[in-house]
Amino acid sequence: MRRVIGLILTGAGTFLIVCAVLLPTWVSSQVIKFPLNEYETATLAASNASYFSPSALTEKTGVNLQATYTIKGDGAAGNSSTAVWDEYSYVYDLTNHQAVQQATRRFAFDRRTAVLVNCCGANINGDSSIVQRGYLGYVFPIGTQKQTYDVFDITLNQPEPFVYSGTTDVHGIQAYEFVENIAPVQVGTQTIPGSLVGTSASSVTLPEYYQMHLIYYVDPATGALIDVNEHQTQSLRDPTTGAQALLLFDADLIATPATVSNVVALDTSGRNKLNLVETILPLVLGIVGGVALVTGIILARKPRQRLEDELDVMSRDLATSAEGPASAELAGIVPGLDGSSPDERGPEVTAQPPEAEGPEASGGPPAQ
Repeated sequence: MRRVIGLILTGAGTFLIVCAVLLPTWVSSQVIKFPLNEYETATLAASNASYFSPSALTEKTGVNLQATYTIKGDGAAGNSSTAVWDEYSYVYDLTNHQAVQQATRRFAFDRRTAVLVNCCGANINGDSSIVQRGYLGYVFPIGTQKQTYDVFDITLNQPEPFVYSGTTDVHGIQAYEFVENIAPVQVGTQTIPGSLVGTSASSVTLPEYYQMHLIYYVDPATGALIDVNEHQTQSLRDPTTGAQALLLFDADLIATPATVSNVVALDTSGRNKLNLVETILPLVLGIVGGVALVTGIILARKPRQRLEDELDVMSRDLATSAEGPASAELAGIVPGLDGSSPDERGPEVTAQPPEAEGPEASGGPPAQ
């Protein structure tokens, strides 16, 4: 029974050690992923912002803006490797109580690497002809590295580099800081009344320029985006001089404290799960498995006294069986167990002491 228990413990210990090795590698890659049914709202705020109001045909300045981003996962469209999320963004003028911008986006991405996947009805404002590629940006790869990531920009409709620029503390989390800098670049044209730019023409068509300075703060362990600072500028320019003709939008949007606190709380939960799978469980299973393996090996071995008793029995059995035909095979291997009589072995030889030298060798009495 002791040996059986030992073998069971040895097998269980080996299994636990294998699990400890696989948990932070293969098992983690299968279990730790971005969710399919995500639902989250983030709010960014800007003060002293400016924008052009198409309804009033005038520029609004010194206003407070609020940008709300709502993400909802489409679990039915996703699978074990790909998540599909829908986003709705809405910018509102808190000062003048009117909408400023709104947009929709649907995107699919790898649930561990955060690389965009062109599938599942992905679109921007209903336009599915735009191929979204590169990294998502709303989340970074699980296990984010200190490197540059090409994140898809929905205004330029192409990936743009987010450069690692350092590590900073966000509510106790050592976050990686990534920065996107887009110098003014033309993204299209707009036709507006000439009076808006001080010309006598009834209408003019001017090039539209876009500029962005965007900072993402990312938890490298989970890949979660936990803080944002977005300064965006859009304007119409004089095609001849390149000077700004009309400001369309200028706001430095920063994640609100409530949003950061909420995101950090969600991220902390994710970090705890990741730590459980990749650190705590492997450590516990490794220790328990090691103890079980050593204990099992000890129990599976026969006790020393029992082993010695079995050897004694074997020796007696051999001595008994030496009287049979097998004795010839044992001769010379087990001394003293050849089983033959003195006559069969030849003359008996009595051991003699070595010959002595001197008077004592004659056998006489010792010299006085």
